[in-house]
Amino acid sequence: MPNSELKAEALELFNAKNYEKALELYQYIAGHGDLASLATVGYFYHNGLGTEQSYSKAIEYYQKASEAGEATSSYNLGLLYFRGRGVEKDIVKAHEYYLKSAVKNMPQAQFDVALMFENGEGCVQNYSEAAFWYEEAAKRGNAEAFNNLGALYKEGIGVEQSHKKAYILFKQSATRGSPQGEFNLGAMYDQGLGCEENKEKALEWCRKASFQGHQKAKDIMHRMQQDGQIVF
Repeated sequence: MPNSELKAEALELFNAKNYEKALELYQYIAGHGDLASLATVGYFYHNGLGTEQSYSKAIEYYQKASEAGEATSSYNLGLLYFRGRGVEKDIVKAHEYYLKSAVKNMPQAQFDVALMFENGEGCVQNYSEAAFWYEEAAKRGNAEAFNNLGALYKEGIGVEQSHKKAYILFKQSATRGSPQGEFNLGAMYDQGLGCEENKEKALEWCRKASFQGHQKAKDIMHRMQQDGQIVF
């Protein structure tokens, strides 16, 4: 049976929560050189699916797949090093693995590596690198990347300041359901930055952010109930 058919069968078992059988099948496919399945076996051990949880075994499988260039395994290794799970916490190594995954076009890795560049975590702080990787993640639809890139354009950090670009990016983030993006878009409408001032739209986006649990938006909505004013 070709690998593609076996992988479809393994996925079906996984979706049916028959993790033990799914793991056996993924191990078989991985043993025949399939890198994605190798990473998947690592994921099973990482999360204790169909087997006893073992970070050391997860790392063993992730490392094999990562060394061969498989992106999700590099990202998951980064996650383990970032959190200190199964290994001593090492944010420098976490950054290295995130970056290895980011260059393979994994959006979450691109976002996380951008965040680390922005904050100087595990690397030398570099806002222009942060902007580059936020843009790469945004190109692949990451809602928070649109928001964070918008914040850099709003303040002119690592990029040339542009309220218009910030507005466009916040809108992209907000329409993808990011509470922070919704709040920031509302603030742009409230202040007329990069767009026409529009208090109704400011209120609408603030309300959406509030409904999604954005604390500052919730506080504003509460104050509005008290005095009827929009305050950003």
